[in-house]
Amino acid sequence: MLQVAHNYEERDQQVLLLTPALDSRAGLGKIHSRLGIARDATYFERDEDLYGLIVRNLSERHIDCVLIDEAQFLSREQVWQLAKVADELNTPVMCYGIRTDAFGEAFEGSATLLAIADKLVEMKTICHCGRKATMSLRVDANGNAVRHGEQIAIGGNERYVSCCRKHWADALAEAGVTPGPEHEVSQ
Repeated sequence: MLQVAHNYEERDQQVLLLTPALDSRAGLGKIHSRLGIARDATYFERDEDLYGLIVRNLSERHIDCVLIDEAQFLSREQVWQLAKVADELNTPVMCYGIRTDAFGEAFEGSATLLAIADKLVEMKTICHCGRKATMSLRVDANGNAVRHGEQIAIGGNERYVSCCRKHWADALAEAGVTPGPEHEVSQ
């Protein structure tokens, strides 16, 4: 996402970077890449009207593109507000995030984006086995798979491991969880 922002700005175009207040690991209103690059951004709350926020920003300056970090934390309503920005204000909106939580369940924002987005582009991540990583395995301080918990637990590489579905399921099974709709704990 930060590379996309750079590409726009290199062409003298203006971007609006938005990040959820919920994820303040790098500081409130900060986006920090695992590559070490950081940028200031406008933060928003879960119940904030993003259409209104973007319109207010447009009244102050021209915006060529809106970039959303951690889009999985968007509400369903916010995704529809962003669609309205693209459709009515004719301003491109690009959202970056993950599809599912550590237990294989879709995030509300991700599910809505997958349903209504004009275009989906998948960023490829690799599992330790070399396969495409499609899952995020939550681990504890000792590197053991976390069996249950809240859907949202903010963290980075110290808390999550990208892996293919097979190795994600194997790790959960080893922790006593049967992956799938029931998330049953083995006895």
